[in-house]
Amino acid sequence: MYQWRKFEFFEEKYGGKSSIPEDVTAGKIECCSSGRGKVVIGCDDGTVSLLDRGLKFNFSFQSHSSSVLFLQHLKQRNFLVTVGEDEQISPQQSAMCLKVFDLDKMQSEGTSAATTPDCIGILRIFTNQFPEANITSFLVLEEAPPILLMAIGLDNGCIYCIKGDIARERITRFKLQVDNVSDKSHSSITGLGFRVDGQALQLFAVTPDSVSLFSMHNQPPRRQTLDQIGCNFNSVTMSDRLELIIGRPEAVYFYEVDGRGPCWAFEGEKKFLGWFRGYLLCVIADQRTGKDTFNVYDLKNRLIAHSLVVKEVSHMLCEWGNIILIMTDKSTLCIGEKDMESKLDMLFKKNLYTVAINLVQSQQADAAATAEVLRKYGDHLYSKQDYDEAMAQYISTIGHLEPSYVIQKFLDAQRIYNLTSYLEKLHEKGLASKDHTTLLLNCYTKLKDVEKLNVFIKSEDGAGEHKFDVETAIRVCRAANYHEHAMYVAKKAGRHELYLKILLEDLGRYGEALQYISSLEPSQAGVTVKEYGKILIEHKPVKTIEILMRLCTEDGESTNRESSSSTYLTMLPSPVDFLNIFIHHPPSLMDFLEKYTDKVKDSPAQVEIHNTLLELYLSNDLNFPSISQASNGVDHTLKARSGSLVMPKAESKLKSSADRKDTSKERDRMERCEKGLRLLKSAWPSDLEQPLYDVDLAIILCEMNAFKDGLLYLYEKMKLYKEVIACYMQSQDHEGLIACCKKLGDSGKGGDPSLWADLLKYFGELGEDCSKEVKDVLTYIERDDILPPIVVLQTLSRNPCLTLSVIKDYIARKLEQESKLIEEDRRAIEKYQEDTLTMRKEIQDLRTNARIFQLSKCTACTFTLDLPAVHFMCMHSFHQRCLGDNEKECPECAPEYRSVLETKRSLEQNSKDQDRFFQQVKSSKDGFSVIAEYFGKGIISKTSNGSTGTGRTGDASSSSGF
Repeated sequence: MYQWRKFEFFEEKYGGKSSIPEDVTAGKIECCSSGRGKVVIGCDDGTVSLLDRGLKFNFSFQSHSSSVLFLQHLKQRNFLVTVGEDEQISPQQSAMCLKVFDLDKMQSEGTSAATTPDCIGILRIFTNQFPEANITSFLVLEEAPPILLMAIGLDNGCIYCIKGDIARERITRFKLQVDNVSDKSHSSITGLGFRVDGQALQLFAVTPDSVSLFSMHNQPPRRQTLDQIGCNFNSVTMSDRLELIIGRPEAVYFYEVDGRGPCWAFEGEKKFLGWFRGYLLCVIADQRTGKDTFNVYDLKNRLIAHSLVVKEVSHMLCEWGNIILIMTDKSTLCIGEKDMESKLDMLFKKNLYTVAINLVQSQQADAAATAEVLRKYGDHLYSKQDYDEAMAQYISTIGHLEPSYVIQKFLDAQRIYNLTSYLEKLHEKGLASKDHTTLLLNCYTKLKDVEKLNVFIKSEDGAGEHKFDVETAIRVCRAANYHEHAMYVAKKAGRHELYLKILLEDLGRYGEALQYISSLEPSQAGVTVKEYGKILIEHKPVKTIEILMRLCTEDGESTNRESSSSTYLTMLPSPVDFLNIFIHHPPSLMDFLEKYTDKVKDSPAQVEIHNTLLELYLSNDLNFPSISQASNGVDHTLKARSGSLVMPKAESKLKSSADRKDTSKERDRMERCEKGLRLLKSAWPSDLEQPLYDVDLAIILCEMNAFKDGLLYLYEKMKLYKEVIACYMQSQDHEGLIACCKKLGDSGKGGDPSLWADLLKYFGELGEDCSKEVKDVLTYIERDDILPPIVVLQTLSRNPCLTLSVIKDYIARKLEQESKLIEEDRRAIEKYQEDTLTMRKEIQDLRTNARIFQLSKCTACTFTLDLPAVHFMCMHSFHQRCLGDNEKECPECAPEYRSVLETKRSLEQNSKDQDRFFQQVKSSKDGFSVIAEYFGKGIISKTSNGSTGTGRTGDASSSSGF
């Protein structure tokens, strides 16, 4: 033990000159106790004194009349238990008694100002059943309040136990026997110690020759002898792990419940033994020098934390975080532990890093403090170029020391092996960043340590639980050409896009990539195809299209689901989502969309799909730009190399090859145009008002690519007949133009007759001989009476190539027809004039001549007319009784007259409706006839109510109204 290092981890407090206050009585100090921030001293004159921090006097009181032998300040309650001698009341009763004081309750002593604690219980220790003996040891255990368990050790080997509530005198007594030795010097109880472990309560008892253990939870308590050696007084204590410690001259022994434990060979007589914060306290008498030495042992770290030569010690106790030694001359020595920083600084100056590490670990310092010590130790070893040991210390700091601090050191020292081990530990603890992963993998690749790389990459348990950044690992492995390792990480981490990127961009294994995509979930497969579809289409178009068909139609589940279900189709990816991957491969796109439309008839995206197909079908050229450019380059190269040396035979071969290529290209274009026309027709069923494609886009595509058939179909379907004939006019297809007008210009079949007028205008402005066509057009114009002859003449007069013979027959027929109409109109006019003259004469006659009424019968009742009778100017006569009251009109003629007035009133009302008038004029073939009709019916003229001047007034009104 003399080989243990000595350190000064403790220091003397109060300058080493403290002592017991003078206020304490001059009597001898018999016992001491501490607790609850107080030091309690009992003297041989029966007084008890309490001292505050710094050994300052608080108060004292008289607890016993004679002397205080033992006392203990309780921890849970502020009680003080004393054992001392009082006045002997009778010879039969012992003077030794036990008292319990409540230090929280103070009472004054008579007239004096002094106060004393309330004594809540007094108990005689010795009775007839418990005979008197010398008390050698005393210990109190606080059980559940207010129960106390007191053990009193005697010099005869007995232990008197008192248990209960002393204040209420509810106690039980029992006796424990240690030895039956007749020699009291070998049977005295030199020390006691309670051990509480859960519900088990045990009592250690020590004599000079034995160590015993009593199981107090058994009734009666069971005794067990742990050892046949003991110790003297003041050499017994308990550790914080509830171990019994005894000190003998040759060693210090530890005892558990099952017997002797470790022992420490500290030579010398142990005058005092104690335990303080994991340290063993010993006051040892040195026989060689005759002096006492106070040692503080750190048993865990095997060092002496403090050593000091002291005067003769009478008592040793611990309070306020200090160790207090009371000497026989009443001087004191307070020793306190230095702070951890001071102790570590002391060790660092001596380069005792191992001791420092053990110290912080044994005292359960926080992890950051431990890491700091390890860092300093690592720096010390690094400075000595002991890189392996230094790295071992740095590894222990992971989680507290910044990794860059260590990495920088070993990068500079070119110690890649040590750096690799550090980075491995960093990843094991899950504290590595992306940069750390990059560095570690670079270390593996530089060392070409494939085995460690395999362990690092492939030893993880469970998918997605990598202790490193997946993207970083893949990037570094790819850069170092460890593609298989990168693929393993990507696949295990479920990073399908990275896995495929390696297969396609690094390895060019396109078939394997397609197979991998096929094994993925549909949603994941769709994402990967969108990202890498361009590469796959370029190298494996057929297989890629098969995968797309499975994704968009779900062939694998077609047996369980109906493909026509619109709800289910909405959940599937749309072909429109994959259009961008075909950007340089239009033929593959056309193939894919054709297969899709053949399989799925009611896709939610069918409008977009049809638009795309139309664009592909109607485009003039489907060749790839890169191929056309390459072919151009080849041609230029051939020309540059061959120059004038090219043989005519070779030129002919090139020309024939180009002709065949052009023929094939034209044939392909014709086939696509036919498909486009079929799509235009099939995607616009007769029952739909709008087609399943964008009509405007379709028209633009047809116009851009000069697809006449498509334009004609669309214009006709949209009833844009004028645009239809405009197409024929543009292409100068006269036969088709006339045929189209026959089809679309028949008003009986819902056509537009005005097309013939447009057609006639076209021929009139053509500027070439088109007599045959004009005659055909005039036939239909004459049949439906579409245009007046004068308009026909004016229109055709613009074409200088047409002769009068073209329209001679037409004009003759029209003149003959007009002559007949004129003759019919002349006869009608003569008739109307005669009728008008007759009416005027009749009116004049009524105004100037008398009327003779000769009817002999009543027009109403047909009986003979008698007076009183009523005659009307219309030559009808009636009995007055046959007419109603105030009847002033002829009942026979009045209805006809009223209908005429009503018709006239209606015509006058219509004359105010100008919109109707102009609409009739516009829609009529002969507008003049409508105007003449309005004049003839008197709608436009204002007819005067007067009987005279009708013609003149009407003429004036008509002129004004028109």
